[in-house]
Amino acid sequence: MRLAYSLLAYAALPLAFGRLAWRARKLPGYGQRWRERLAFYPFPPEPGVVWFHAVSVGEAEVAFPLVRELLGRHPAARILLTCTTPTGSARIQAVLGQAVRHVYLPYDLPDAVGRFLTHFRPVLGVILETELWPNLYRQCRAAGIPLAIVNGRLSEKSARGYRLASGLTRDTLAAVNVIAVQTALDAERYIGLGAAPEKVVVTGNIKFDIGFPDSLRQRAAALRAELFGTRPVWIAGSTHPGEEQAILTAFAAIRRDLPEALLILAPRHPERTPEVQALCTGAGFAVRRRSEARSGDADVFLLDTVGELRGFYGSADVAFVGGSLVARGGHNVLEPAAAGVPVLFGPHVFNFAEIARQLVASGGAIPVRDATELAHWTARLLAEPERRTELGAKGRRFVEENRGALARVSELIAGLLRSATAPPCGD
Repeated sequence: MRLAYSLLAYAALPLAFGRLAWRARKLPGYGQRWRERLAFYPFPPEPGVVWFHAVSVGEAEVAFPLVRELLGRHPAARILLTCTTPTGSARIQAVLGQAVRHVYLPYDLPDAVGRFLTHFRPVLGVILETELWPNLYRQCRAAGIPLAIVNGRLSEKSARGYRLASGLTRDTLAAVNVIAVQTALDAERYIGLGAAPEKVVVTGNIKFDIGFPDSLRQRAAALRAELFGTRPVWIAGSTHPGEEQAILTAFAAIRRDLPEALLILAPRHPERTPEVQALCTGAGFAVRRRSEARSGDADVFLLDTVGELRGFYGSADVAFVGGSLVARGGHNVLEPAAAGVPVLFGPHVFNFAEIARQLVASGGAIPVRDATELAHWTARLLAEPERRTELGAKGRRFVEENRGALARVSELIAGLLRSATAPPCGD
């Protein structure tokens, strides 16, 4: 099965590069650094790194506190942080800069993986959330590189996909030393795919620990004062195709009762900004982009930058978290909750099902089924500041009460690193 997988991966390589070229039409970063996708680097080998992999921006945000914690314990450690998207790359470079080496993770081809591991020779690999790459993991095991999956989550949809190649999945998981997952349900799914139960540990979700620090709160207040003033502000974050139209329909209904209301609209993928702007203008709304650094008399403020969503959540009165009115599985509901902002989300939250359920149970979020319910609850919360404050406070308290995963995962990584770098007996 592994041979068939590798042959398919090689056969799909032209399609993969074609997809990069296609996406580069909207986001030029996809057209750059292609050699890294095959593990060819313009600098000498750098053996002995501690390697973290974060797919894109969301996983990178989780990696940052882990990297800082590791560097606090081991200032001389050399960190490699990989990702797969230009937006993730830009965020890594903006936040960590020269503190880490950063490249794209190569495609899961045997020769590319071999070059990657030979070039960096990691002493430890830490994979964020859910990434199973059969050739990469197999070669790590063969090279004696311990692997940890941390902040792991596994939706039922993803588990079904992995079960289609159950033998390959089981063999891939056997190469992992520790799987630190967010919830007991995630643990059950990993074990159901063939992970050894003794390797799976529930540590909680590191995203609770990211929180909303005072510095970010001050930044959010400054954004609010500078850009929006006293207008009622609703933010829709991490939206996807097919979702913005429903949001704009809801916003039109809200404006009938609250004509001064402003919508901050943040597409999940910034390269879709022109498409989303056309939808807004087509619906009759005046639009300003964040990159234009002004809001003026805009109806819709289009967030077309990377790394600012958390701050803008804190500058709003009510937040809707996207990927949930369409079947994308939802996105991080903890970011607005940590900011003390009441949270709304749609019915499709299978990526965050347990957290979404708990946040609703805490009183910090309201689930909606469609644009009609979205308009109703957003308008009601914008018009009722006391209820809005109550929901926001409950959501923030829920986040604060569930912290601790960062410390648990950091200790786990420290233990693996000690074992990986310990000298042989007798030395």
